[in-house]
Amino acid sequence: MKFKYLLTVVACIVIMTSATEDEFTALERQQISIATPGLFDHSEAFSIDFGGYRKSDYSFPLPVGKAEVKSGNEMEISTKKGDAVKAMFDGVVRLSRHISGHGNVIVVRHNNGLETVYAKNAENLVKVGDKVKAGQTIAIVGGDDGRTFLTFYIMVNGGKVNPEIIVMPKSHKLTRRTLLCKRKGSNVDVSVMGGNEKQNDPNREIAFYPLPGAKVISAYGRRGGRTHSGVDIKTTPNDNILAAFDGEVIMSQKYAAYGNLIKIRHEKGLETWYSHNSKNLVQVGDKVKAGQVIALTGQTGRATTAHLHFELHLNGTRLNPSVLFDHSSNSVKMSVYKSFLKTGKLSRK
Repeated sequence: MKFKYLLTVVACIVIMTSATEDEFTALERQQISIATPGLFDHSEAFSIDFGGYRKSDYSFPLPVGKAEVKSGNEMEISTKKGDAVKAMFDGVVRLSRHISGHGNVIVVRHNNGLETVYAKNAENLVKVGDKVKAGQTIAIVGGDDGRTFLTFYIMVNGGKVNPEIIVMPKSHKLTRRTLLCKRKGSNVDVSVMGGNEKQNDPNREIAFYPLPGAKVISAYGRRGGRTHSGVDIKTTPNDNILAAFDGEVIMSQKYAAYGNLIKIRHEKGLETWYSHNSKNLVQVGDKVKAGQVIALTGQTGRATTAHLHFELHLNGTRLNPSVLFDHSSNSVKMSVYKSFLKTGKLSRK
C-alpha cells in the first residue's frame, strides 16, 4: 500500500510539473523569437500604459550595470562577475535553456503583452513555467570573450522592439509613456502614443517634464551678482532629456557658455532651451514630439557638473520655468499649459 501511495504521489507531481510546462508548446520552450498565441485574437491593436506602473512593477535587468543599445535593438548591459539578473516585469518563464550563439537564455512572457530576453547568462535560476515577479533574481550574469555582460532585448509577438521607447538606458528608468502595438500583416508596429498618433487623440500626452526623476540644483532668478536665466536640473550624466512639448528644432549646436544647446519652437510663440548636453540627438528642422528624447545630459560649456540648464521663452522674453513646470513633482502644470494653448498668455512671475 505504501508503495502504491508513493507511486500516486510521484505521478501527481509529474502531472503537475507537466501541466505547468505544457502552458507552452515545445516550440515556445525552445525558440527565442516566436509569435505569442492569442495576442491579437480580440483586437488588431493593444496599448501598454507605463504611466500607471508602481515602483514594484518594474526593475532594470542589471540595476548597477552600464547599458548600451547595440544594432538590432539589443541592449548590452556590462557589470561585474556574479551580479544578479532581474526580471523586468511580472510574468511566466517561457524558455530557459542553452542556445547556441546565445549562451544560457531566459525568455519571460509578461501579462502586458511583452516578452523580455536575457542571454549570455552564466547560470539560469528559473525553469519553464515559473512565475516571476519584477525584480526577482532569475539568473547570474555571464558574458563572452572575457567580458561580463548581459544581452537583453524586448519583443512583441516575436519581433524586437527599440528598448529606448520603454526604458532609459542611461538612468535605467522606465519611460512614463503609453505604447500602441498594432498588427500589420505578419509584423507589429509599436509606437508611442503622443509620438506617431494624431494630434487630436484624447489619450495623447502633450507635455513632459524635460528630465524625469531629477532635482533642481539651481533655481531661476538672482544668483550671486547676476541673473540665472533658467533652472539647473540634475540626475546622472548622459541621462535622457525629453522635449517638453511638440515643436520644431530651431537650433542644435555648440553655443558659447551654453555648450551643446537645443532650442525648440512650440505653439503660440513658446520656446524651450536645453543646454550643457553631452550629445544633441536632433537637428535643425526636425519636428519633435512631446516626450521624445532629444539629447543627453552633460557638462559642455560653462558647467561645474553634468546637468540640464533649461530655459523657457515666450515671444522672445525669458520666463521663469516654474510658471509651467512643477519641479518638486517633476511634472507639467497641465491646467496652466492648456489655458496657455487657448489664450497664448502666461504669467511672467
